[in-house]
Amino acid sequence: MKKRTVVLCSVAAVAAGMVTAVPPATGAPATSYTAPAPYTRAHPPLPWKKCATKNSPTLQCASLKVPLDHQDPGGRQLTIALSRVPHTAKTFQGPLLVNPGGPGGSGLSMAGFVARKLPKKVAAQYDVIGFDPRGVGKSKPALNCRPGHFSPVRPATVPTTPALEHANLDRARKFGQACSSKYGDILPFIDTVSVVQDMDAIRAALGAKRVNYYAYSYGTYLGALYGKLYPHRVRRMALDSLVDPTGIWYDDNLRQDYAFDARHKAFMAWIARHDATYKLGKDPAAVEAKWYAMRDAVTKKPAGKKVGGAELEDTYIPGGYFNGYWPPLAEAFAAYAKGGKTAPLVKAYERFGAVDAAGENSYSVYTAVQCRDAQWPRDWGTWRDDNDAAHAKAPFSTWNNAWYNAPCAFWPTHHLSAPDTANSELPPVLLFQATDDPATPYDGAIALHQKLRGSRLVVEQGGGNHGVTLSGNACLDRHLAAYLANGKAPEGDGEVDAVCDALPDPKPAKAGKGTSGTRRGALSHPWSTMGA
Repeated sequence: MKKRTVVLCSVAAVAAGMVTAVPPATGAPATSYTAPAPYTRAHPPLPWKKCATKNSPTLQCASLKVPLDHQDPGGRQLTIALSRVPHTAKTFQGPLLVNPGGPGGSGLSMAGFVARKLPKKVAAQYDVIGFDPRGVGKSKPALNCRPGHFSPVRPATVPTTPALEHANLDRARKFGQACSSKYGDILPFIDTVSVVQDMDAIRAALGAKRVNYYAYSYGTYLGALYGKLYPHRVRRMALDSLVDPTGIWYDDNLRQDYAFDARHKAFMAWIARHDATYKLGKDPAAVEAKWYAMRDAVTKKPAGKKVGGAELEDTYIPGGYFNGYWPPLAEAFAAYAKGGKTAPLVKAYERFGAVDAAGENSYSVYTAVQCRDAQWPRDWGTWRDDNDAAHAKAPFSTWNNAWYNAPCAFWPTHHLSAPDTANSELPPVLLFQATDDPATPYDGAIALHQKLRGSRLVVEQGGGNHGVTLSGNACLDRHLAAYLANGKAPEGDGEVDAVCDALPDPKPAKAGKGTSGTRRGALSHPWSTMGA
């Protein structure tokens, strides 16, 4: 590490000229938010049309026009794509708006997923409403700033030489420039509060005085801000895998680095426990050393001319989100580490790490939202120092995550000021969190719990997956179903209101469910397996 620190010090002189010149920002300057008025404009009934799928035979779709700038309601309009599974019970509890996370996650298919996974008697009482947030998926316009940005083979993420740091900085700067060139008039309005205002427009278009809300990951931050800006429009709210509202977004991403490293170590320990299958050794530290040796090897000679060090990290980061991916990831690791076989590694990359057009769209919106939402350091030296310190203790994905977010150092719009989510006006909000979730670490859940007065926290003890309800844990799902059925929430006398045991880790012989790939945003959930 001392040698590496010396190398990075020399980078400053090489890269200084490139990183000190920040492009001029456009759009509204940094500002604090004031609560907007709820939507009251009359809206004709939404023109729902059938868009049934095999899994969701009653699914319907519609679209809604919303202002690009909510302070100019008569100006340019965007189109928000909506989906609905309509209620069938005599008892109707209103719309249940759902969001899978992101920023940049498509939510259209989540309506069908939630309607299927909830108990039938509960789901039947709601219109389950999914939507693609502004810029995403079938909403128009959909952003794709720089097609091919993640095409292999990318520069190695760990900047061990000035040339590597320069190459990664150049990619980050070009991404921001491409976004500005293509969407300069839109970027100032791609932010979380604008999405929250879209959500209230959806509520108004549905003809509902109050809305119910259920979301994962980044969607929990959307919910917290909706509750802040429109507290009297909230009927019930259930949030799973909780974003820390005090670290938006630079600090939250640094905290993730340590948590993902710990989760990767848990994966290596799982492989060591199953040495009879993978034959990589019974010592977790020795197994982990072999993984880093694999990263070094593919960095020098990419597997199948496609999987270099950066692509390998992309492939294994999803294992932090969901341990159901561990068996196929372990198989690919073992095949390469023991026999030098590259085909399984390439296949794993194509399943878990490769970015298609939908992923490019998701990343474009992810970056636009996070870079606009809050202040990021504009001095690259700050990024270098912070990530070098994190990498020293958490080398698994720190620099990968840094480069994923690095366009925010050069972003062409001014930043906004994140609203304080402290709230004492909401009905009891039900919160869910796994103790070992790396994408939204546990401390952040406690922070949000304290911000939302009267909220109730259900913890999955020992759980490490991201997004834990409606995923097979009957204990968690009972709390969710009871809350949505009649508003009943557990009430404890301490920091936590209820505890559920985590599900057991997978067995090597059983490949994880939903191995078609993931959306790997820094605060996102791998919902590509959800299906409509």
